[in-house]
Amino acid sequence: MSEYTDRTYAEELRIVRERLLRMAGRVEKMIEESMKALVERDAALAGATIMLDREVNQDEIDLDALCLELLARRQPMASDLRFIILTMKMVTDLERIADLAVNICERAIDLSIKEPVGPYQNIPRMAVLVRTMIHDAIDSFVEQDVKKARAVIALDDEVDELYHVVFRALLNVMRDDTAVVHRGIKLQSVAKYLERIGDHATNLAEQIIHMIEGTD
Repeated sequence: MSEYTDRTYAEELRIVRERLLRMAGRVEKMIEESMKALVERDAALAGATIMLDREVNQDEIDLDALCLELLARRQPMASDLRFIILTMKMVTDLERIADLAVNICERAIDLSIKEPVGPYQNIPRMAVLVRTMIHDAIDSFVEQDVKKARAVIALDDEVDELYHVVFRALLNVMRDDTAVVHRGIKLQSVAKYLERIGDHATNLAEQIIHMIEGTD
């Protein structure tokens, strides 16, 4: 018998919401720690952050199982149905964001043993923006706030612009000094991973708008 069988329907929905928030918090932490590991050239922190991905993966498994059970046993309708389906979609995006944070950590480990490649302050700025996007998307989900969800989508343009700034700057550095090409490519990939995280955060916001307004 499932641990959720004797719970009320409202309690089951509350558990889903809380588990989703916990998963999102873990993912935010992974982004923060991956960037700290990169900037501080801390391979140990990068390795510890990679290990957090196991917990995120387990969150995904548990939430998918709970949502499927709710669909089968409760046969939800209207807004509850949209909430459960949205949760399953959000879980997928959050898990992929965690995978991208792992990729950043792997680059941080590679770069930790080599001299840094010039200033790259726009990469941490990108990380702050995408973390804000994820946090605000989850807040808009909890608060049922369409305005906040739309603001998340608008932030993606800033992330994209910063990515292009980073790309051009690194291209110039690598053109001037071929000895740093390998490190430059790894840094460029970090910026690309952050840009993709922004895309996933945008997906979250778009899905939340769909849940609230009932339109795509």
